[in-house]
Amino acid sequence: MKNLVWMLITTVLLAAACATVPITGRKQMKMLPNATLNQMASQEYTKFLATHALSTDATKAAQVQRVGERIQKAVTNYFTAKKQTKYLAGYQWVFKLVEDPLVNAWCMPGGKVVVYTGLLPVSLNDDGLAVVMGHEIAHAIANHGNERMSQGLAEQAGGAALSVAVSNQSPATQNLFMKAYGVGANLGAMLPFSRLHESEADEMGLIFMAMAGYNPEEAVPFWQRMEKASSGQAPPEFLSTHPAHATRIARLTKVIPTAKAYAQKYPIK
Repeated sequence: MKNLVWMLITTVLLAAACATVPITGRKQMKMLPNATLNQMASQEYTKFLATHALSTDATKAAQVQRVGERIQKAVTNYFTAKKQTKYLAGYQWVFKLVEDPLVNAWCMPGGKVVVYTGLLPVSLNDDGLAVVMGHEIAHAIANHGNERMSQGLAEQAGGAALSVAVSNQSPATQNLFMKAYGVGANLGAMLPFSRLHESEADEMGLIFMAMAGYNPEEAVPFWQRMEKASSGQAPPEFLSTHPAHATRIARLTKVIPTAKAYAQKYPIK
């Protein structure tokens, strides 16, 4: 009887937590308040910056800021045109460049963006950097971390205990938060979900960068450079949360015309 009650509670919560991803229209599980995740992101972002040195290269830092702000403007313009400005409630955008040789970048909830200096030799120019920053910002806009945390917390604590788990912000919950936003990846239940997120962020990110005035065709040579940079290091596709470079390039090539159409329909002003 108890199991039946829990099943009914979980079913009701899942139904109530159904949300829609912008642009793609995919239905997703979104059980956590954005305000809560934005607060957690702000705390974790502050911790990260306290232990990582910001780049002292003013030119490169300005490039990250410039590209980030243009994509931010494109995202805001899109939701304004769609009369959905409330979607971005609580966003306080920050764009930082940190000294780190890793080829990496990420975006936490609420627009907390970090680019690593190791990425810049691969991105090469503003268009290449926009490919990556558009992709990472798309993860946040699509609430992918919220979706992954909702799934993880539901499995760990049960639907009715979600609010308690998040409000307590236990080490386990904080660890789940960091994994949900790109720090670490595990095989298992999350793997197919993460591949879906990567594909969705590729599509949305290409659209965002095009709306920001960058050339979406740059995505192809960027990922070719990324493939060369990671040659011999990338795991097989079935063991990775990221698509193989050839798969990604083929898919992005098909999305380029769509991205250009969005750029014409929603140009930044």
